[in-house]
Amino acid sequence: MALEDTDIFARLERFYDAVPRDAAVAEDIGDFVLFVREGAGWPFYARPRLSLRQGLGGDTPSAADITAVRARQRELGVPEAFEWVHETTPDLLAVARSAGLDVLLAPLMVLERAALVPDLPVPGAVVRLLDPADPSFPDDLTAGRAVAGLGFATPASTPSTATAGALTIEPAGPAQRDAVPPPPPEALTDQVRAHRAGHVVSAVVSSPGDGVLAVGSVQRSGGVAEVVGVATLPAARNRGYASQLTAALARRALDEGDDVVFLSAGDEDVARLYSRLGFRRVGTACIGSPAAAPL
Repeated sequence: MALEDTDIFARLERFYDAVPRDAAVAEDIGDFVLFVREGAGWPFYARPRLSLRQGLGGDTPSAADITAVRARQRELGVPEAFEWVHETTPDLLAVARSAGLDVLLAPLMVLERAALVPDLPVPGAVVRLLDPADPSFPDDLTAGRAVAGLGFATPASTPSTATAGALTIEPAGPAQRDAVPPPPPEALTDQVRAHRAGHVVSAVVSSPGDGVLAVGSVQRSGGVAEVVGVATLPAARNRGYASQLTAALARRALDEGDDVVFLSAGDEDVARLYSRLGFRRVGTACIGSPAAAPL
């Protein structure tokens, strides 16, 4: 289904506002809404209030609004995190920087359905869509969470081996994954509930000998699906796992009736990889966090 970019942006704003509300309390602070997670799980962020994005009036959030949100986040002990779409709130970038935030500019990409690559085999492994009714579901989630933690902690540009003095340090593999402590039971309970409700679909790449090697999910609301959390165990990189897992998740979302599938790429190099799967860039997702103090 072909959509104009302006329509895509409006739908994305409704999606961004809806998804956290299933697991968070929303606090209006100035022209932001701060989503505060209830229970265990990844923390959320502050975004410009939806009413502003719908053209119902209001100004760009101010530096004072950012300061007030950050004070509340510190009070709650949650990350001082902000997210918005540049094309929807273009003046906020300069305001955020003036208020002491560093801003990651992430390519915002939407899938062209006809361009989605076909399912292809992955070497020595299979892509599995997880079923919350399967007895192995909690174990798969636990392993996937560990893979994500190790993958995101090690940039893709890190060499496959590193040297520390006379020692050669190998990238994290299955042994390191299995040594990661499991999440608290309530976090797994929340994930099972979200998957059973159809709000989240997850997939893994696994091999018979090494278990879960890559992981990713889609969040779903209102016919829109966002691919999130795609990560590969560092020792298993450069085998095409993340690409085929992303394609499988996108295809599942389409099969479930979602007509907009999108993601935010970490940088331009990652965006080029996703473009080979059928995603095209439509804008820029802004991710703000406190600037590092000068040395």
